[in-house]
Amino acid sequence: MKPIIFCDFDGTITETDNIFSLMTEFVREESEKIAKAMMEQTISFKDGLSAMFHLLSTQQKDEVIQYLMDSAVIREGFGDFVRYAQDHNIPFYIVSGGVDFFIEPLVEKYGPFSGIYCNKADFSGEQIELIYPNSCDEECAKYSTQGCGCCKPSVMRKVAEEDHFKIVIGDSLSDFEAAKLADIVLARDHLVQRCEELHIPYKPFTTFQDCLNSVQELVGSKKAVPTI
Repeated sequence: MKPIIFCDFDGTITETDNIFSLMTEFVREESEKIAKAMMEQTISFKDGLSAMFHLLSTQQKDEVIQYLMDSAVIREGFGDFVRYAQDHNIPFYIVSGGVDFFIEPLVEKYGPFSGIYCNKADFSGEQIELIYPNSCDEECAKYSTQGCGCCKPSVMRKVAEEDHFKIVIGDSLSDFEAAKLADIVLARDHLVQRCEELHIPYKPFTTFQDCLNSVQELVGSKKAVPTI
């Protein structure tokens, strides 16, 4: 089996959820109501995310970007983990419900990556609008509503081949459907709880050194054979 990595961004590559941090800084009260509805699943992730960003004026673009560049912290060991994947020709995809204007500059120095799948921001109007280029495929339960935003399982089905050993790295409920398709999950925070509840095999991590140790163990055991 050939290893392939699908890694979340917010709360996984970064120490905190950048969207939550951004909304708390700029539009705390209004965004909290939307976040509550998203958690209660009375609105879809996609609709909730759009509503949150629509609270922000495009005139705030530079301020918003600068805030995220200053406040986001890359999780310890990420650079070493990416270099290991690069050195061993292991495809590494970032798949995130976050947005291009902060994901791409924050990871630029660590690349190149096999691909970055995320949502995109449109600053041409009065409010920030989100564009969702990674829609649900017909196998997704939310296909009829396109409610995922960036549909992680659909990206995995598009990219992974039959002989790939799929490694999913994530932290939140938005990673759970992707975790169901994984051969192994490297999990933290809410994703640990969900994996335990539904008996999905996982290994916990705190830093990317933990992730590196797990992938090296997999490669060494020949469960996943590098493509070099």
